[in-house]
Amino acid sequence: MNRTQRILAILLVLQIVASAVALWPRVPRTGAAGALFPDLKTADVASMSVSDSDGNAVQLRQVTGSWVLPDAGDYPAKADTITSVLDKVVALNSRRLVTRTSSSHKRLQVGADSFVRRVDLETAAGTRYTFYLGSSPSYGTTHVRVEGADETYLASDLTPYEFGTTPASWVDTAYFSVAQDQLSAVTVRNARGTLTFNRDAEGKWTLAELPAGQELNTEAVNTTVSRATSVTLTRPLGKDKLPAYGLDTPGAVVTLSKTDGQKITLLVGAQDSTDGSYVVQVSTSPYYVRASEYYVKPLVENALSDYVVVPATPTPTS
Repeated sequence: MNRTQRILAILLVLQIVASAVALWPRVPRTGAAGALFPDLKTADVASMSVSDSDGNAVQLRQVTGSWVLPDAGDYPAKADTITSVLDKVVALNSRRLVTRTSSSHKRLQVGADSFVRRVDLETAAGTRYTFYLGSSPSYGTTHVRVEGADETYLASDLTPYEFGTTPASWVDTAYFSVAQDQLSAVTVRNARGTLTFNRDAEGKWTLAELPAGQELNTEAVNTTVSRATSVTLTRPLGKDKLPAYGLDTPGAVVTLSKTDGQKITLLVGAQDSTDGSYVVQVSTSPYYVRASEYYVKPLVENALSDYVVVPATPTPTS
């Protein structure tokens, strides 16, 4: 090996070492723990928006002391969930510094255009705070960076998944529920006919339209009654009745007759071609919501034949 080759070999080794040092995972430096948001208090936050780099976003705000989703007609949000994550934000500190360089932001997923979550907060006084939640190097830890600063820190007991980017992440998904023992009858009307399920003295459900001599498919009946008496939402829509909801000519009208004489009406409207969900509205709520196809489909599509046991085909004898 001549002198030039030796020099080139040495330079190559140095370059490899420098690259390895640059890419080697850094151990967070521990120092004095200053709050990332020293003037922020949970009670001061009036609004919060959460987004991800895929374009999903959700907004939350306080209206007369209650947290709501403004984009869904001020649908009620879970205050305890919001308060819990805000407490963790207020507790964020600078004890575990990971990097001071902006070149690391993309790798740690805390860049302005490359992040796991972006969180924007605004106080009642109008002060705004923005920070990014990035990758999680270990269970329960997350890289975090405040907008406008290059420093990235490692936060404990905080994950991006606590900051959901769908409305369902922040609301009680139990849109409607009524105990079956409070009902005397459930009537389902759809394009395939009208069926009436009655609850007898023993608490069992029967079908008024069951043909004589036919056996009732009790499992199918119980499933339908269960779906009619408990609706889980996938997304709240708001209070405005839009033509696109298809509720002027609903796919199903369910009437729940209570033992005290009260009647509750459940309407099932248009189906979304993207996710298969249906628009649903119950007379006891001012809100329209979307519910999963899995739960609503029997109310829309089932007919009398779905509740009758089909006799087994006899096995031919040889």
